[in-house]
Amino acid sequence: MKNLLSVSDLTENQIKKLILVAKEIKTEKEISHQALKNKSLALLFEKPSLRTRASFELGITQLGGNCVYLSKDEIGMGSREPVKDIANVLDRWFDGIIARVFDHETLKLLAESCSVPIINALSDVEHPCQALSDMLTIDEKLGHVENNKIVFIGDGNNVAASLALCAAALGADFIMCSPEKYKINETIWLAALDHAKLTGSKLEWNQNPQIAVEGADVIYTDVWISMGDEDKSNQKIQDFGAYQVTPDLIKIANNQALFMHDMPAHEGEEISEGLLYHPQSVVFDQAENRLHMQKAILSSLLK
Repeated sequence: MKNLLSVSDLTENQIKKLILVAKEIKTEKEISHQALKNKSLALLFEKPSLRTRASFELGITQLGGNCVYLSKDEIGMGSREPVKDIANVLDRWFDGIIARVFDHETLKLLAESCSVPIINALSDVEHPCQALSDMLTIDEKLGHVENNKIVFIGDGNNVAASLALCAAALGADFIMCSPEKYKINETIWLAALDHAKLTGSKLEWNQNPQIAVEGADVIYTDVWISMGDEDKSNQKIQDFGAYQVTPDLIKIANNQALFMHDMPAHEGEEISEGLLYHPQSVVFDQAENRLHMQKAILSSLLK
């Protein structure tokens, strides 16, 4: 594994190993606090973030490394300077680049132009670090990922795409529940189906939330309006009116089903008021596990 641009860059065994390493890091049984000693990483962020930025910066520091944060205005990728030129400069200084970008093609250009590892901290296509840490949370709470039924309700966005790939690779069933025009990107969905053929997991799309969550072990949702899609707000709120996750919807699932959300959350839209604090919610465990999984990813790529 040289880069982490997509969950598809990982084999089933590599994902399982990352979960294991993250659990060992969390209990301080394994990874040295100096795993990134004398290593420096660049954080290129075209989009703002709380959990992604803070967990990466803290993780790098706890592993003994250094990082430099570069915002959209400071770098101007593709506008102030071509991506290739920026990549070739940073490649001379840093041991790795963590990039949070609008366009997934930017990540590909960085990877093509750099000799150091590139980590996708979110693009318009995927959010692999989020999905991998979510698999860690599911494994912790349910004892395993395999054979669980994971239902994602909402927009088939970058988070949904990476979750589908992770679930399929690990042998979990994945149900995408959305209006028809908001399905997961077809290329990603076909890749997930290829994984599912190897692991025996079942992937489905269902338009009805009440039917989709029957027997679910995990109910997952995300914002309806992603960063950069604000101009579509009114239309999406109208289209997703029947897809709000509520306590009544959770009751249809298994008794101990987990409720998950990668946050930030919008009460009154994708969730009802107070749902983050529902007894079956594990959203803050998810947030914590971003740190541990990202340390596992960093130590694996840069050891």
